[in-house]
Amino acid sequence: MTNKEKYKQAFSVLHPSGKLSLEEEYIMLNSKKAKFRTAIAAAAACLLLAGGSVTAYAANVGGIQRTIQLWIHGDQTDVNFEYNGEGSYNISYQKEDGTLAELGGGGIAVDANGNERPLTEQELLEELNSPEVEYKEDGTVWLYYRDQKMEITDRFQDDICYVKLSDGEKTLYMTIKYQNGCCISPYKYEGPDAFN
Repeated sequence: MTNKEKYKQAFSVLHPSGKLSLEEEYIMLNSKKAKFRTAIAAAAACLLLAGGSVTAYAANVGGIQRTIQLWIHGDQTDVNFEYNGEGSYNISYQKEDGTLAELGGGGIAVDANGNERPLTEQELLEELNSPEVEYKEDGTVWLYYRDQKMEITDRFQDDICYVKLSDGEKTLYMTIKYQNGCCISPYKYEGPDAFN
């Protein structure tokens, strides 16, 4: 018996479970690879999307945008507030005429040793809710504090105006220099020399 016959006899007892041709095996193998590649592509897309979200969050320095209410010109207004994490903020809101107003700002605090640090979110919100002086085109001067609106044009003497404000919880003493800023204190009025 030759080697060829021995191989035939040895393998003649083995039969495939079904009839498969080489072409069918090739197609099945490729379809499994295709499903595997699709699953890998879907997983990569999910990771890319999640990674992109984290990158966008990190690029925004963790800033979180939320809707809050602020007093703007004596009216409580819904604003989109975003604290940028480094002592700065952005707000946007819809004005009475329907147009969009956008503001931004920020600041630093200096301690007794001269060390600077960015303002916290709470400090910025307190600043946004502090009294506001507006000089209108018609020459009038208006003061806004929470739900209070008052014209203070006639209160100026020698370009200085003193106004006591109260919201029921706290009292503020404002010294306003005409078109040159103001000082706000919970204790007393400042003198004119505070602006030098």
